[in-house]
Amino acid sequence: MEELDTATSPKPPSKVLTIAVVAVLTLVAGGGGWLVGGLLAPPPPKEQVEATKEPAANATGEEGVPKVATEANGVVQLEPITTNLAYPSENWIRLELALQFDGVPDPKLAEQIHQDIAAYMKTVSLQQIQGPRGFQYLRDDIQERVDLRSDGRVTNVMFRTFVIQ
Repeated sequence: MEELDTATSPKPPSKVLTIAVVAVLTLVAGGGGWLVGGLLAPPPPKEQVEATKEPAANATGEEGVPKVATEANGVVQLEPITTNLAYPSENWIRLELALQFDGVPDPKLAEQIHQDIAAYMKTVSLQQIQGPRGFQYLRDDIQERVDLRSDGRVTNVMFRTFVIQ
């Protein structure tokens, strides 16, 4: 009787069969995802692909990396400003700004503005610049200082980074 029980009991599936089933299901899922992705987001037109393949040289001669701050577009990137805040004095702030000039940029004026902003940042407390409203006030204050210093020659102050540590 024991022979009949062992002969009729189901055999557990082999590991090879389980691995094969998982591999086939993975391939079917990957193929389906590729097909649906191609239907939802078709490839871009050839003109657009060819336009992106052309290397763009910037002012420093590096290819493929666009340079935002150039004299051709009237933008001057200032050196990073790193200073401690007025209160609490153990907190530091780092700003990277760019100035957009109306016309030809003036490096001397840009340096004066840089020094003015650095001096102003030493008088700011953390409570004044906390949150989105504080950041907007800081932007407005810096824009006002730049407008006064440049007599309207700088049209825009662009914040590239703003870090408080």
